[in-house]
Amino acid sequence: MIWLLRRVVVAPAMIALTVVVLTTLPLWVLVAAALSPLVKGRMRPLRLLWIALLHMVLESLILLELFGLWIASGFGLFIRRPFFERIHYDIAQAYLVIFFREARRVLRLKIVTQGPAPDAFPGEPVLVCCRHAGPGDSFTLMYALMHWYHREPRVVLKDTLAWDPAINVLLNRIPSRFVAGREKPGEDLEARVAELARGLDSNDAFVIFPEGGNFTPQRRERAIAKLRSLGLEAMARRAERMQNVLAPRPGGFLAALDAAPDTDVVLVAHTGLDHLLTIGDVWRELPMDKQLVMRWWRVPHEEIPAGREERIDWLFSRWEEIDRWIDEHRPVDLPPRSRRHAAQAWG
Repeated sequence: MIWLLRRVVVAPAMIALTVVVLTTLPLWVLVAAALSPLVKGRMRPLRLLWIALLHMVLESLILLELFGLWIASGFGLFIRRPFFERIHYDIAQAYLVIFFREARRVLRLKIVTQGPAPDAFPGEPVLVCCRHAGPGDSFTLMYALMHWYHREPRVVLKDTLAWDPAINVLLNRIPSRFVAGREKPGEDLEARVAELARGLDSNDAFVIFPEGGNFTPQRRERAIAKLRSLGLEAMARRAERMQNVLAPRPGGFLAALDAAPDTDVVLVAHTGLDHLLTIGDVWRELPMDKQLVMRWWRVPHEEIPAGREERIDWLFSRWEEIDRWIDEHRPVDLPPRSRRHAAQAWG
């Protein structure tokens, strides 16, 4: 029933809403322009309107493309063939490139990378284990993997993201898994993760977020309490010492390691967009003028312990390292740009 609601109601509603906004665009522009002098930040309402409109247009175009591919694949009969899978990855990458470049220009973001990135060893798959700190950071990670490093991600993500119509349709056609925050009766999440991690080819990147959700102080406290309720006092104390990350949930990560034992692990941390969790956060932060730092650590599979308990301890140790790195790399504001540069940026 939920699947039908997402496909038959939510997806057409997105396209209809986009058409309505486009046909009434002059009105929206006038309202945004009138509000701009009244709020803090250079042209904040106009900037937010442009980013929202761009997302809606791209999302609607993707949905129409996906519908066309469904027809072209024999009404879905051959939709999972390699030919169509490649097309779906190309569609995802095109969206990321267009939206990311515009978001970086309009919001004025600079990205700095540190450490060996996933292209350091071409021709080999990797298991990417990433800090979870908001959709902005996760979006940047996927952009980097696909556009900079030419990887085809296989991603494990929360099922709440399936309410985004384009994400729902697209990721259900390429290797990925939507998982609930809590395991449902009769559901083996580790088995689903392991299935996704098997058979990685040379340009694949299996992506998992061991924290299971975006970092918030409330979730951090709940994660610590959960460890204590399970009798894991030593782990709870270690989690208390980490101020910037959630205690990792090792189950899915360990399942991926078991399914792809000869694959190296890439750990990813980032800082700069950690606090952007809602539209309200984006609104308050515009213009952003921030520097986003991404740090990559590549760990050869030979260096990862073999035992389950040793692997859990290793994962916690790496997360403690990420926590320390975040403390040392707080968000950096970019210097104000001149009026001439601002005018050039807006065209």
